[in-house]
Amino acid sequence: MVLQKSSDLVRINARRTDVFDIFNFKHYIGPNPYLDREALVFDFALVDSKEPLPIEDYITRIGDRYSNLRDQTYESYAHLFAQVVSEVGKLEMDLHLNHWSVKQYPDMTRISVQSLHERTNREVVYFVWDWFEAITQNEDFTFDEQLVKLQDRFRASVYGGPTVYALLRTAYEKGIPAFYLWEEGLMQYGLGKKHVRGVATTFNCDSHLDSEFTTRKDDCKAFLKTLGFPVPKGDIVFSEKEALAAAREIGYPVAVKPVVGHKGIGVTADVQDSKELVSAYNRALAAIPEDQVTRIIVEKSISGSDFRLLCVNGRFVAATERRPASVVGDGYLTLAELIRQENRKPARLDTPTSPMSKIKIDEAMELYLDEQRLSLDSVIEKGRTVYLRKVANLSAGGISIDATRTVHDDNIILAQDIAQHFQLTCLGIDVITKSLAESWKTSNFAILEINAAPGILMHLKPSDGESVDVPSHILETFFESGTDARIPIITFNKISVEDLQATIDHILLQHPDWTIGAVCRDAVFVNRSKKVLSKDYNSNVQTLLRHPKLDLLITEYPEDILEEQGMFYQKSNIVVLDNPTETEMILVRDIFDSATVVIRKGNDISIRRKGLIEDYTLGEGEPFTRVFLKETGTIL
Repeated sequence: MVLQKSSDLVRINARRTDVFDIFNFKHYIGPNPYLDREALVFDFALVDSKEPLPIEDYITRIGDRYSNLRDQTYESYAHLFAQVVSEVGKLEMDLHLNHWSVKQYPDMTRISVQSLHERTNREVVYFVWDWFEAITQNEDFTFDEQLVKLQDRFRASVYGGPTVYALLRTAYEKGIPAFYLWEEGLMQYGLGKKHVRGVATTFNCDSHLDSEFTTRKDDCKAFLKTLGFPVPKGDIVFSEKEALAAAREIGYPVAVKPVVGHKGIGVTADVQDSKELVSAYNRALAAIPEDQVTRIIVEKSISGSDFRLLCVNGRFVAATERRPASVVGDGYLTLAELIRQENRKPARLDTPTSPMSKIKIDEAMELYLDEQRLSLDSVIEKGRTVYLRKVANLSAGGISIDATRTVHDDNIILAQDIAQHFQLTCLGIDVITKSLAESWKTSNFAILEINAAPGILMHLKPSDGESVDVPSHILETFFESGTDARIPIITFNKISVEDLQATIDHILLQHPDWTIGAVCRDAVFVNRSKKVLSKDYNSNVQTLLRHPKLDLLITEYPEDILEEQGMFYQKSNIVVLDNPTETEMILVRDIFDSATVVIRKGNDISIRRKGLIEDYTLGEGEPFTRVFLKETGTIL
């Protein structure tokens, strides 16, 4: 085992009692000299004046938490530290962060771990460092409490939403390039002319008119009625007085909800009398955004179970039954204590990968308990199930049960008929019925509303039942494979502005209708038009790959940019290296199997294509450009 110690007596980050030191943090947005993907890189060393415990002691303590790490062999403390950081970095959410590397130097070890959200991953490193030091000092370590803080940090990030993360992870697994556009607040999937941009399950190719239309529940209801589909009888009201009058005319029980809303906020079902209606009206009123007028729907409440039918690209893909949050009594605990106990279950971690949210205590819950002659202080007899809400709101702790395989063909046709009237990638249709196994034509069935931005975690990770891979259905709408999400890329380690322009001209002669993006250290081009060059090199690359008409990208990645920023993208179709340094050789590390690699060393040329190698020497006065321009034919 290597015992790597710092030769520098000056502590950089280590505290007086620490035996380990970590320093020189750097975050790379893509492939870099240390890892072939986005990574957090830092240096690790042992402090000269302190002795660590035997490595077996750390392995034993860490193995109590992560048993998969207990029986492995580690070359050094740094190797153990790196693997623990990688494991903790999954945040016990099963995040897809599995890659790490260790590189030894004389005075320290450089550790690289796959990263997604820099701030969270940096805090993970400090968390593991504190854990190692607590083991050294034989001190208690509040692991669970601090882990929750890390989970909350990630949940608050742009990647922490369950739908965004599910799509991002699926894109990663399928080899579809995906990255966040910070200025736009959007995710991008795919490159150049192949790309789509979106927020959760809405995309730039969706009709904004159709999306906005689904938020107008009254108009949507009228539209569905014209199609001959079952919708509950109801009216729009503008005051409490009108709501009471509408309920009397329709007949109790009724449901009350704001015209504009989402996630079941402000919705109350099964309102039985005028007293309940006043409370329901006020909840709906409170849910209306400040910039919207007061418009509230009062409609007949239909008995049955709450279901979501999901269509992707006009096709039915999943169905889920949603039930309100509930607890089961044990004869000893109060409702409040039962809720706290339920919220501690791993399935209710309320993370981007957990099947259920925390049960939320609010006025709506307390009012519903009051209707049942219960309160949060009530002790519930053993075995009794108490439902905590009328509405099956998953974000407030409801449960989801997969129903995809039970749906009657007539109900599938109904869902698809509705979805095909909207130019939307994803459409959620909320219905109430006794069972989806019965046809809507012969059962008590009503369409409650439709949603243009449906969540997908309820289908991907239901509380009960089989998972439906909705993220794959969504991304396969745009890309049959990862290859379909890409445009050809030519990567150089060095190229002059003149040679860059010559390369653009050469390709445009063969494809005059193409849009070519090109960037080198000194210029950015779209075809022959010179564009503004950002000081941040990879910003130029991202801007070109964000171009919705781009057919091909040409980039330069010299050693200093690779060391400082890393690459923005993975995989090239052609790599051209002109007397490359050791660092620049990483450009051939991550290429397509069909890629062409051209390497010049002095006047010696090596060309690799599909496993074959051709070597020769440049003739006197023969320009290198002639060699690599000829090879562009492999991607044209």
